[in-house]
Amino acid sequence: MDLARLQPPPRIERFLRTEEVLWLSTFGTDGFPGLIPLWFSWDGDAIRVVSKPHAEKVVDMRVDPRVMVALGDAEADFDVGLIEARAEILDTPAELFLPASHWRKYASDLASIGLGREEYLRTYSQSVRIVPVRYLGWRGRSRPTVVTTRRSDHTGRPASLSACGA
Repeated sequence: MDLARLQPPPRIERFLRTEEVLWLSTFGTDGFPGLIPLWFSWDGDAIRVVSKPHAEKVVDMRVDPRVMVALGDAEADFDVGLIEARAEILDTPAELFLPASHWRKYASDLASIGLGREEYLRTYSQSVRIVPVRYLGWRGRSRPTVVTTRRSDHTGRPASLSACGA
């Protein structure tokens, strides 16, 4: 199974297309998990982020590429989408990696903090592609719609269909 072609359920697809920030969790090299908010772009197959090359999250992902992503609205009964994924640390320059839509999405944010495109690209020069492996729904009091996706086990072989919910 080609994991890069795993399609998100409509609700999580909406989050990937509309949310401004995602929360990325990595396995820390010190044994503790790391959790950080990030700007991102969704290309239909994977999440694209850039980082400072020596940031702790990049070090973590080099050691263990398994990550968890959360996005959505915690205020709306914790209507959140969770994504189990694998991170790929790329050699592609950030200026070639980020789509034009990324610059449109964050233009006002960059302007508000006085960060120009060139300085942003110099500072956040490490390209990271986050490839979803499994999508999970989450809600607070209400019951989420069950999301069914194919899941691969730790060997990368396709496993049986699994239901994902809260």
